[in-house]
Amino acid sequence: MTTTTPVMSPVPTTERKLTRTERRAVAAKTKLSSPWASGIAILIAVLWTVPTFGLLVTSFRPELDIRRSGWWTAFSDPTFTIDNYNEVLYGGTNFAGLFVNSLVITLPAVIIPITLALLAAYAFAWINFRGRNILFVAVFALQIVPIQVTLIPLLSLYVDVGLNGSFWTIWLSHSIFALPLAIFLLHNFMKDIPASLVEAARMDGAGHVRIFFQVLLPLLTPAIAAFGVFQFLWVWNDLLVALTFAGGAPNVAPLTVRLAEMVGTRGSDWYLLAAGAFVAIILPLVVFLSLQRFFVRGLLAGSVKG
Repeated sequence: MTTTTPVMSPVPTTERKLTRTERRAVAAKTKLSSPWASGIAILIAVLWTVPTFGLLVTSFRPELDIRRSGWWTAFSDPTFTIDNYNEVLYGGTNFAGLFVNSLVITLPAVIIPITLALLAAYAFAWINFRGRNILFVAVFALQIVPIQVTLIPLLSLYVDVGLNGSFWTIWLSHSIFALPLAIFLLHNFMKDIPASLVEAARMDGAGHVRIFFQVLLPLLTPAIAAFGVFQFLWVWNDLLVALTFAGGAPNVAPLTVRLAEMVGTRGSDWYLLAAGAFVAIILPLVVFLSLQRFFVRGLLAGSVKG
């Protein structure tokens, strides 16, 4: 007697239907990864780089060649010199000293707001206190206050306490203007960190200081780098704040003040303007390229995935 084993029909599997947002994400990814999109991106990058490359070539050309022809003719009759940079850095413009001033202004104006914003963001994210949400909304709303509205009150305050015309006025002003955005960004990154990490650290007996430095701070490197690049570029290229609070004095004036003076008083000296402009952009370019990996991670990925 033979027995037959019944054949089980396969259970039909149903694929999960994509949501509207997921369908848009897939469509956007497909469009952005297409050859046409890549070609357009390369074309935009080339067009964006051409003026900077032309500025670099012009900065190394002699004065007479700059006046007679455009920078693109340098390839047919290559004649280059470093006299423009010698004049800008060590001549009457004194860009070497102003470069140091810009560096002295920028570094504290980046470190101070990041330090304060990290502490404030941790308090808003992981410490329960009365009025926390209201205070956070108030800090977030400060981003819409125009800088120009605060210039006269701050300048009056600095004059009253005797700080006008010093680096302190620029450091404090840039820190004040940057704190709302810094707190908002770092708070959002801290909230993305899984609460289980913080709870596990508390179970091990860690306090707020240990949790902040040993658990959260290593995970915030992309966020700190992203905001640091933004703040560095803003402070380095700033003219309004430095000119208002420092007064354009040679001992505290940054590069942007002298560049503005050169455009107004020496607008015909293209050889000096080109060299001076390239001296002013070389350090921000190096900073951006060196921190680009962290910058992109900070903007797109966040700190960790919970």
